[in-house]
Amino acid sequence: MLKFFSKSEGFELISKLASQNEPFLFIISYDKSQIYAQKLDALSGDIAYSFDCQERVDLGKKAYLKKHPPAFEIYKKSFNRVIEEIKKGNTYLLNLTFKSEIETNLTLEEIFVQAIAPYKLLIHDKFVCFSPECFVKIENDKIYTYPMKGTIDASLPNAKERILNDLKESAEHTMIVDLMRNDLNMVGSKTSVPKFRYIDKIKAGDKELLQVSSEIKADLPPGWHKRLGEILDRLTPAGSISGTPKRKTAQIIEETETAKRGLYTGIFGIYENYSLKSAVMIRAISKEGSKLFYHSGGGITLDSNLEMEYQELIDKIYLPI
Repeated sequence: MLKFFSKSEGFELISKLASQNEPFLFIISYDKSQIYAQKLDALSGDIAYSFDCQERVDLGKKAYLKKHPPAFEIYKKSFNRVIEEIKKGNTYLLNLTFKSEIETNLTLEEIFVQAIAPYKLLIHDKFVCFSPECFVKIENDKIYTYPMKGTIDASLPNAKERILNDLKESAEHTMIVDLMRNDLNMVGSKTSVPKFRYIDKIKAGDKELLQVSSEIKADLPPGWHKRLGEILDRLTPAGSISGTPKRKTAQIIEETETAKRGLYTGIFGIYENYSLKSAVMIRAISKEGSKLFYHSGGGITLDSNLEMEYQELIDKIYLPI
């Protein structure tokens, strides 16, 4: 069994391991109440991870997936609550998420092995994620983040032009870029946006999705690794899966969502040789007893369409094989 630490213990351990330049894996839950950090050469057999997976392992098994999303009326109630908060000026963008029970003939381990995704994490018989989204990357004393915000079915006519010219999606993405730029300013200097609103193509089961990303970077001060825990604490939760302003929006999420997020929308990553790569834990499935739940959601703004946001939540439920 993995040993999770409290927020203060976990971030302290992360800074300690980084100060010793020990290669290690870390996992931070969305609310930061559960933190795991362990040297790579001492990892539990209950955990597996992969970065930049490009090849699918074929287990010779045809995947079956049945979705049981939350009822539309349940989603509508939470959606309307968010819109009310936006109208009051308490939030401008909020990432509203739900968990949906799913049925599949694959185990979490089989999903992990077969998934093609840039960032994969497996906790044996508990949790799997196959995330397309980088959280932060640190190289040569520079920190980078790549917020993803804006999704469209790639098969739609002129999908790329539609998503890039959509005013609601553009405003949502711009708000997240501003938020993440401000976040990097808290831990670094000379913050810039080298790439703004570029397209990533994501395989989503039997369809492809286009997602819009940006690149933001900043310089880190000398000795940053000695306070890596503090840096990660200040940057989490990720802006792309919370909203803006972050603190008030996180409070509204706590009051509005129907289930605790747990590890979903937290982060995980690797520190090694004064560098770091990490991911946001989206595209995630958790196991509770004998039941499997897929976690998904999307950003809500004043211009959001209820039916379209509900459909996006459903479209994001897929097996990446």
